[in-house]
Amino acid sequence: MIPSACRYLLPSLIKGRGFLLEQTYRVTASKGRAVTGTAASTVDEKRMKTFDDLPGPSLLANLYWYFLRGYLLHTHELQLAHKKIYGPIWKSVMGPFRTIYVADPEMLQVVLRQEGKYPMRNKNDIWKEHRNQRNITYGPFTEEGHKWHKLRTVLNKRMLKPTEAMSYAGGINEVVTDFMDRLQDMRKESSSGDMVNDVANAFYRFAFEGISYILFETRIGSLDKQIPPETQKFIDSIGYMFKNSVYVTFLPKWTRRVLPYWDRYIEGWDNIFYYGNKLIDKKMSEIQSRLEKGEEVKGEYLTYLLSSGKLSIEDVYGSVTELLLAGVDTTSNTLTWSLYHLARNPEIQKTLYDEVIGAVPMDRLPVAEDISRMPFLRAVIKETLRLYPVVPTNARVVNENDIVIGDHFFPKSSFFVLCHYAISKDEKDFPDPEKFLPHRWLRDGAIKHHPFSAIPFGYGVRACAGKRIAELEMHLALSRIIRLFEIKPDPKGGEVKSMTRIILAPTKQINLRFLERKHNQV
Repeated sequence: MIPSACRYLLPSLIKGRGFLLEQTYRVTASKGRAVTGTAASTVDEKRMKTFDDLPGPSLLANLYWYFLRGYLLHTHELQLAHKKIYGPIWKSVMGPFRTIYVADPEMLQVVLRQEGKYPMRNKNDIWKEHRNQRNITYGPFTEEGHKWHKLRTVLNKRMLKPTEAMSYAGGINEVVTDFMDRLQDMRKESSSGDMVNDVANAFYRFAFEGISYILFETRIGSLDKQIPPETQKFIDSIGYMFKNSVYVTFLPKWTRRVLPYWDRYIEGWDNIFYYGNKLIDKKMSEIQSRLEKGEEVKGEYLTYLLSSGKLSIEDVYGSVTELLLAGVDTTSNTLTWSLYHLARNPEIQKTLYDEVIGAVPMDRLPVAEDISRMPFLRAVIKETLRLYPVVPTNARVVNENDIVIGDHFFPKSSFFVLCHYAISKDEKDFPDPEKFLPHRWLRDGAIKHHPFSAIPFGYGVRACAGKRIAELEMHLALSRIIRLFEIKPDPKGGEVKSMTRIILAPTKQINLRFLERKHNQV
């Protein structure tokens, strides 16, 4: 959901500049870890190491890793390889980009705690290029500085507080009910009568319907057997845009005149905004009609944005569409990987089933208030997000102040890539890091880990605005699925790995068997 999940869209791939820091800290090294200390202004720069002293691959080595070794679509795994070779912090030089990779939770904490009031990820990204080309107002993922802070303050309302998120539970459960019906239809369509093919696509349609219902206050039919053509085009355009964004991010600008990827990228965005703006205009017309009739204007998120007077219609156009894109993959990917691992770990699945059944009798649906009585359910989602952070890297550019990490001094304008995937696989914080072990998140069985070792929704003022809603969607959906179905792997499926397509996606289609339990109530 609204990570990115929240999702942090194109964070490590799009190199930019510009990051406001309010205060810098002295950091000292301790067994490969960093701890905060005195202000960097007190540091004698001449006695400290610099970017040039960092270890890291050469340009030729980078080309080798990305192309000959095939890591271009597995950059998350490259984090692990480079951390093993170079340690918790290393450099990379690709053309004009001088990048500092951070793969240690304490070093990560040092950078993120210095974000200041207006944290910035980058300035020169391809999302902004589309907005500039089409004269579209920036949204929460493209805007920066004071304007971003003002925009984010308005957008945060009705989302961040737990009580605000719970107000959407009724609509979410409505979508979950339709999704359960869709699962039944997909089972019946299979030759075995219990197989759901391409689980990731099914969850994508669920998440897309859910976030659209919240943001646009209308159902768009993505869970229908026959998806409305306009809705299908909307969904396809998002995938089209993301697919081509990978190419246009890496390729030099001169290729845009000879290769088709840039035009396809722009076309995808144009279709996305056309449909999103159409839904916003429809809601605006409804509000205007009510006002003309002297009726009270009632509604949830979009009605609040349109009627509050705090945003212009151009701001709403730019913001809601960006929120929509960030609100799909976190939910869909996390649920997909959760069921994949539950199917392969029947004992863990039984523990979850027993908890859900014990917390919510079968004669009623789980609601938001029930989630607090299901710690293992929450642990399953946390462990999934640890193994598969929706966006495996994030980025920061130090723009106004210097920063010290360990015995290295970095001047302003330094570009940092934050390696969340590698950090969440560190054995010091998570023993057996490759194993799916939800129990590690329970109070009575948890092993203490660094608070910045797994932060899938980000940190600070730029953290995911939709975290609470995303969690509610995942908890309600998973609790209802697991109490109705026993999930088993596809006998022909085998092991599925992840690949980097901005987000962590499965390398192949995931098919799972959904066996109805003895009771048949949802």
